[in-house]
Amino acid sequence: MRSSQLKASFVVIPMLCFGTVLSAIASQSLSSATQWSFGGHAKYQYVQTHVPQDSVFHSISGDNLLDHNLEARLKISARRNSLDFKAHTQFITVHSDTLSGFRDTPGLLYYRRDVINDDRRWFNLTHEFHNQGKDATLVRLDRINIGYTGDKTVIRFGRQAISWGNGLLFTPMDIFNPFDPAAVDKEYKAGDDMLYAQYLLESGNDIQAVGVVRRNPVTGEVDEEQCSLAVKYHGFWGSNEIDVLLAEHYGDALIGLGASTGLGGAVLRGDLVLTDTDSGTIFSGVGGASYSWVAAGHNWTGLLEYYFNGFGLKGGDYSIDSLAENPELLKRLARGELFNLGRHYLGVSVRVEATPLLNLTPNLFINFVDPSALAQLTLSYDWKQDIQLLAALNIPIGPNGSEYGGIDAVESGMYLSTGLSLFTQLAWYF
Repeated sequence: MRSSQLKASFVVIPMLCFGTVLSAIASQSLSSATQWSFGGHAKYQYVQTHVPQDSVFHSISGDNLLDHNLEARLKISARRNSLDFKAHTQFITVHSDTLSGFRDTPGLLYYRRDVINDDRRWFNLTHEFHNQGKDATLVRLDRINIGYTGDKTVIRFGRQAISWGNGLLFTPMDIFNPFDPAAVDKEYKAGDDMLYAQYLLESGNDIQAVGVVRRNPVTGEVDEEQCSLAVKYHGFWGSNEIDVLLAEHYGDALIGLGASTGLGGAVLRGDLVLTDTDSGTIFSGVGGASYSWVAAGHNWTGLLEYYFNGFGLKGGDYSIDSLAENPELLKRLARGELFNLGRHYLGVSVRVEATPLLNLTPNLFINFVDPSALAQLTLSYDWKQDIQLLAALNIPIGPNGSEYGGIDAVESGMYLSTGLSLFTQLAWYF
């Protein structure tokens, strides 16, 4: 497809589908009642991270990084017959040592942090009141969409989120705003401006299609090289499930195959993804198993995943020069699609229901090549009916020069490293 044709399709097709939804609204009986719902949450996060003496961050922050984050989300939705509308407004205010000095520091791309913005999104639905130094305050729409649900068809247009793939820790097939494997709060993914459609076949299988429109963050113009078109088939083969994904994502063609099946009480799942980039065809994949059981009067769930990151660096050399020679990795780190520098990883997770209100989950993320690892212990406690406490202790393990121990900095004898960190979050739901 020619560039002009592709660009036109990103504008015309969503507009036509939006018009279809609006026509459906007009055709609904005026006597039908509209069902409204309201809700939301407020979350306060406190994160303290130790900084080693030989870390380049020490000259910026001292011995510790202290982050205070407050996020409130107000949700409103309405449904009338087969039509629905959803909107989520976020208010975010941050006082963070992590922001100060890190956002635009050359050579710190892997560690760069910033508050969420709409530089790449089709619609700019974020207003910043302040964003400088350690502080940022903003309000934004993270969800706003209108949808139609028929007997076999779903069409939804606007800002929304979608998750694909079978990986539970590592998610190479989840190309739209995936979570960091070590993220503690995974309640909401960031939304994108997209057209989503799903068609249910007679067999129970379904076909999903997504078109995401984005802007070039430099020019501010809609750019087909920044956009995504994807089609996924999800089907059943006996008791097994399969996924086939075809996509054009940021100008790269992508093919994904996924499957899940049961074996002896366990669930086996995995994804294989091929991406045709300017640097050649790159393969990534994940495979794992999960199993649940009861022991000592408690419910347990275990998970084991192997992840091959084809975009990662070979041999455990994470020097600035090596990173600069891998533009495909850097692009995906900058877009928030990848979170690992190496190639071979093992993820281990065990969740125990200590009480009906308290869950403990030790996690371990291992880089086989360094070797290095991140040990994590998370706690989830439903303190009250509408109040939840979430906490995590993160312990990086590994020698200097390794991914989790701290990669080499430009300055000799210094490293891009952080030490033990404590994450706490108190959430109130209404």
